Amino acid sequence: MSTDLVRHALNGPTMGTRWSALFFAPQGFDPAPVQVALQTAVTEVDVQMSTWNTQSDLMRLNAAPVGDWLSVPAQLLQVLRLGIEIGKASNGAFDIGMGDAVAAWGFGPEDASPGRIRSAMDAARGPAQEALELDAATGRVRKLRSVALDLNGIAKGHGADRLAETLMVAGIDAGLVGIDGEMRAQGLRPDGQPWTIAVESPDPKRRAPHSVLSLEDAAVATSGDYRHWVEVQGRRLSHTMNPRRGAPLVASPASVTVVARTCAEADAWATALMVLGAEAGARVAQDRGLGALFLLHDDNGGIRELGVGTLFSDAAAAAQTQTSA
Repeated sequence: MSTDLVRHALNGPTMGTRWSALFFAPQGFDPAPVQVALQTAVTEVDVQMSTWNTQSDLMRLNAAPVGDWLSVPAQLLQVLRLGIEIGKASNGAFDIGMGDAVAAWGFGPEDASPGRIRSAMDAARGPAQEALELDAATGRVRKLRSVALDLNGIAKGHGADRLAETLMVAGIDAGLVGIDGEMRAQGLRPDGQPWTIAVESPDPKRRAPHSVLSLEDAAVATSGDYRHWVEVQGRRLSHTMNPRRGAPLVASPASVTVVARTCAEADAWATALMVLGAEAGARVAQDRGLGALFLLHDDNGGIRELGVGTLFSDAAAAAQTQTSA
């Protein structure tokens, strides 16, 4: 590795967690302006797409009357469009219209509510793409029926993409950025090697790597049942919603890790494949050309693997006990 380059590891708060950026730069490089630019980028995403901030652009859209056009920022329009596209491609397994269910089950700013849970489960549901009309030319959106939008399955991935774009604008064309495990790699490390990223073992009691990926110009995201959950009648339920039931998944993989071109795509597809389950999800991942690793609960309380794509072949998915970069 060249002695002329200095390692910089930056981070800051966003979306209830932290963002990170790792890159190398020549000696004398001042990272302070980059820190500010990265923080500004993710704060902008949060201000536009948070469901915890009643003044966010997303919540303004949720509160707007049905049929009224509302001007929204370009980034929000972009994420809404991608969410609709992946919703269609996944046959509704990814649905950005689950805000009422997410809130009802206690995964939003308020505690779970039995009354709102019943309402969410009894609601007549249709895919979000049928509830929204987007006008890219004018930057406007309108709801065609009542819907509570929630972008938690894609916003962090988009935020990681914004971090990567911000590094590029700053003249840094190689680095590793992420938000809460949603990671995007650009270029190669100074030694010419890919960036290494740990796939977490789906263990709610500890954080440990299950395996390690080597990535160049790609993004990875994981959705799982082991970090964010509620307990109902002694049963632990994941934060991932079944769009057809308006309720958490009852049976799902322990986790699904997806590698894609952008982190927003990887983030959304990881959720979609969790909803679809291993068998149907693996077929969809194969058809879409996605790299996917399903970690599945077995009957003995252990974990077994199902990999899709060359990146997750048996050899590539074999557990390695090294940490990420």
